[in-house]
Amino acid sequence: MSGILDSVNQRTQLVGQNRLELLTFRLMGTQRYGINVFKVKEVLQCPKLTSMPNLHSLVRGVAHIRGQTVSVIDLSMAIGGRQTQDVEKCFVVIAEFNRTVQAFLVTSVERIINMHWEAILPPPEGAGKGNYLTAVTNIDNELVEILDVEKILAEIAPIDETMDSAIGDEIAQFESEKEIVRRILIADDSTVARKQVERAIKSLGFDVVAVKDGKEAYDKLLEMTQDGSIYDQISLVISDIEMPEMDGYTLTAEIRRNPDLKNLYVILHSSLSGVFNQAMVERVGANSFIAKFNPDELGNAVKAAVSE
Repeated sequence: MSGILDSVNQRTQLVGQNRLELLTFRLMGTQRYGINVFKVKEVLQCPKLTSMPNLHSLVRGVAHIRGQTVSVIDLSMAIGGRQTQDVEKCFVVIAEFNRTVQAFLVTSVERIINMHWEAILPPPEGAGKGNYLTAVTNIDNELVEILDVEKILAEIAPIDETMDSAIGDEIAQFESEKEIVRRILIADDSTVARKQVERAIKSLGFDVVAVKDGKEAYDKLLEMTQDGSIYDQISLVISDIEMPEMDGYTLTAEIRRNPDLKNLYVILHSSLSGVFNQAMVERVGANSFIAKFNPDELGNAVKAAVSE
């Protein structure tokens, strides 16, 4: 138990410091990739894979891991590359995304690197819209690509984005009691996730200001304060957590430190759904945390925010 508590404490110390731990790995080629350690449950030598009927073409099979049946996604194929060879010599990265446990087949796993989010940059514009990147960074003079796992999972198992219409009706009722500013700022580096949230929020009758990372969100908020009180311009902020340049925790901490922004309602909305989140949410002062992506839970979180 003390080991678990030490691990929680160590990682909690990263909050507000705009830092992350990155696990680096390679696929079928020389390119180096990274994934946030907070999403990783464990890394294993690839276990025996069992083929099953009607599996998605990107799923190489299922494995029985710690008493749980887990789909193993060929990460090289998922981003448009070659099928992974010599599977028995490869590794699986067991990760928790969007409330589900997934296994990603990779060729090799390297090391964990503690980094500053300012060193994590948006993908270059030349990467094109069809890329599977949320960010890039440089480690040991080598480009490391951080993959948009939410995009990959959305292509394999699309999410039902339909929201209960009653939630919008209940929000509309509040307008008879108080004036609601029908505008919300959304920050998310994943194009797929950002569009999911944007469609859900618009279905509630809100306008959306959408940005791709925490720094852009904070700059936008500062810009808006030049036009008057921020509380007359937006109702709340919905932010992803892991984003290049400035993460959602740091964005929240900066909002709380700024006298012109400090009372903004902040919802952290992330595929990070592990054991560390609640301590981190409380530490930076976010109003609530919800794991991606359940449209009704998102709608109810918005309803709670505007009803206060």
